[in-house]
Amino acid sequence: MKSTQIIPHKILTLHQLQQQVARLRFLKKTIAFTNGCFDILHLGHVTSLCQAAEQADFLIVGVNSDNSTRKLKGPQRPINDEQSRAMLLASLVMVDWVTIFDEETPLELICSVLPDVLVKGGDYTIDQIVGAKEVIAAGGRVVINPIVKGYSTTGLIEKIHSI
Repeated sequence: MKSTQIIPHKILTLHQLQQQVARLRFLKKTIAFTNGCFDILHLGHVTSLCQAAEQADFLIVGVNSDNSTRKLKGPQRPINDEQSRAMLLASLVMVDWVTIFDEETPLELICSVLPDVLVKGGDYTIDQIVGAKEVIAAGGRVVINPIVKGYSTTGLIEKIHSI
């Protein structure tokens, strides 16, 4: 089987993801979760995903839908559609599953998964991270990965426009 045939099987609906999470819980495996738009995948994203994957046995990535990304980033975004962004993330070896969510925040998704570790990249405090309170209340923990300076989707878009 070619590796490209495996990638779509890593992109799950919420129901499929819940089934996988139940299986992992039965097997006593740990789950890390992170989320974002991942509009133009760059080194900062990959670094944060690698760090997230180190936190547990399995890594789930929640991706903002096109509609959700527009609400957060403005009418010119996303640059890449949700299926393309999901495929790119699913192709990364450190990512076990990808799911697309349509809400402005991943709170509903986080509450349905209740990961052992909630990972967010950036300059946040735990009280600013959506889902942190719920994960901690369920016995999980929250990890904040530092930003890789010089890498951002907005910065890349600005650089392209200046050429």
